Amino acid sequence: MITVVIPTIGRPGLDTVLAALDPALEVIVVDDRPGRGGARAASGARVARALGGEGPAGGRIRVLRTGGRGPAAARNAGWRAARTPWIAFLDDDVVPQPGWAEALRADLAGLPEEVAGSQGRIEVPLPAGRRLTDAERNTSGLAEARWITADMAYRRTALERTGGFDERFPRAYREDADLALRMFAAGYRLVRGGRVTRHPFRDDGPWASVRLQRGNADDALMRRVHGPGWRAAIGGAPGRLRRHALVTGLGALAAVLWAVRPGRAAAAAGAAWALLTAEFAWARIAPGPRTREEIRRMMVTSVVIPPVACARRLAGEVRVRR
Repeated sequence: MITVVIPTIGRPGLDTVLAALDPALEVIVVDDRPGRGGARAASGARVARALGGEGPAGGRIRVLRTGGRGPAAARNAGWRAARTPWIAFLDDDVVPQPGWAEALRADLAGLPEEVAGSQGRIEVPLPAGRRLTDAERNTSGLAEARWITADMAYRRTALERTGGFDERFPRAYREDADLALRMFAAGYRLVRGGRVTRHPFRDDGPWASVRLQRGNADDALMRRVHGPGWRAAIGGAPGRLRRHALVTGLGALAAVLWAVRPGRAAAAAGAAWALLTAEFAWARIAPGPRTREEIRRMMVTSVVIPPVACARRLAGEVRVRR
């Protein structure tokens, strides 16, 4: 009845996902690392056994390879290789909680045909005794996110009707929201189930918030496909792109004025840039632990993020117009 599809880029957490699954479930692991990958497992001993066809407790796991085409392409390869009526998508860095398979079956049992999908409940374990860092706040937002494929089951017939995931989305960002909006446009409903999946925090390094700005290019595609109201349609909060554009413009203006004709105009532009940059940094520092390292990281990345966000959005706009 159900196939579990897990795209992976080789994160160590894949072992944990596989160990948590009911061995009776059919599982397809889609290895999306660039290159052929040879005979190496996507991650750990269990997937090494999976390459030979054997999963936990003797269950069957199939491994496909998509060669770095992105999570949308990996999920499409997975569900198209399945033959069951329902496809349950999991990320390779989550932990299905005890009883997940039974709860999944209960969530899907008896759903009317107009229901195309069921989302699991995402829990993010919060650290005790301190405030969240900026990166941790980003992850904690997954607990309230709608229709994300960290744990999302779709009816196969609905995937066939809508074409599945749009492979123009190259990252694990917006491809799940895009599919949900296309499901709604096709007349389907999506519901929330009772199963629980935990999404641990992951340390992606000091520049993670800057790398996240690549998603601005995908926002351009979302606007092109779904119109200016797409963010509200998925329950998303307003972005800061307009403020980033203002900050970036003021910084560029100040630099040009200082180079051409230093004076009050250049100083005013520079002061406005500094003030808005400080406001952005404080908005990220204030709710956090305010440690020396966190403050330093927020100050540096708050200078870098606005121009990077604008550059990514501009690149996205150019790409979608082609």
